[in-house]
Amino acid sequence: MNSQFTTLVRITLGILLVVFGSNKFLHFIPMPPPTGSAADFMNSLGATGYIFPVVGILEVLIGAMLLLKRWVAFALILLAPISINILLFHLFLDIPGLGAALVVALLNGILIYKHWKQYTPLFQ
Repeated sequence: MNSQFTTLVRITLGILLVVFGSNKFLHFIPMPPPTGSAADFMNSLGATGYIFPVVGILEVLIGAMLLLKRWVAFALILLAPISINILLFHLFLDIPGLGAALVVALLNGILIYKHWKQYTPLFQ
């Protein structure tokens, strides 16, 4: 479970989450505005006033857990619905961003697979 590959995947995913989670607050990476249905959806979420801050905080916390190697299995389970939603958003509303969404979902899936023994008690 502590192979160099697993460590590389964990650190890569942790950095991605901390950087893009922080960007939800600090706006240091210019992001092209979405268009069409994606824009309508994002504007609706933004209008709630809480979705983006909550997701940003979760991404930073999950990324920090991965980088610090603390509660990794828990962090991956917290990330699962977020990564699925990122993937589905880009699949159905914003195809150009699908590559990055696939990377996050794939890295999360790899790490869940590598930590599967920690999840087996949940299914007994």
